Formats: sequence, C-alpha cells, structure tokens
Amino acid sequence: MTSPSKDLSIADLQKHIHRMYYDKDVARGVDGTFMWLMEEVGELASALRGDDRENLAEEFADVIAWLFTIANVADIDLAEALSKKYGNGCPGCGRFQCECSLSEKP
Repeated sequence: MTSPSKDLSIADLQKHIHRMYYDKDVARGVDGTFMWLMEEVGELASALRGDDRENLAEEFADVIAWLFTIANVADIDLAEALSKKYGNGCPGCGRFQCECSLSEKP
C-alpha cells in the first residue's frame, strides 16, 4: 500500500479513483453510479446543516469521489472538461473575477 498524497491534481485524482474502483463502477453502470452520487449529495446537504466539520469534509470528499467515478464510467476527462469550460474565466462574462449578475447562472 502506498502512502496517500496530500495534493492530487484533478487528473491524478481521476486516475486514482479509476485504479481503485473502475471495474465495480463499470459493472454498476452510469445509472447506478449516478444514484450513489445523489445519495452522497444528500449526505452533504445534511452535513452542511450540522456543525461537525470533520464529517462535512468527508462528505465533500465523497461527492467529489463519486463525481470522478461517474466521469470515469462516462469516459469524461474532468481535467480537460474543467479547463475547457473555466480555464479562460467565467463562462458567462469571460472574466477571471465574475461580473455576472447574481440572478444569472454563469
């Protein structure tokens, strides 16, 4: 067993999740994997209403891990997708400090 890295890039984390879970994730499929992601989002929502910071951090990590999992099953490179959409600033206004109105979703 290797020691965990404190800092993982987006690409490294996606590969790490792939190595650990890909076979199980593909067998579960996109629909089943999406349901697990939604369960974790619900747990994050509950944790946000509480005051347990350790649990909150774990739930954020779980949501991200399941998001990477479903991206692996759907064959999406998240580092590339994020860079393409947000690498040049806000997709709404094009600035690096968003100037979209609060009523807009950038």
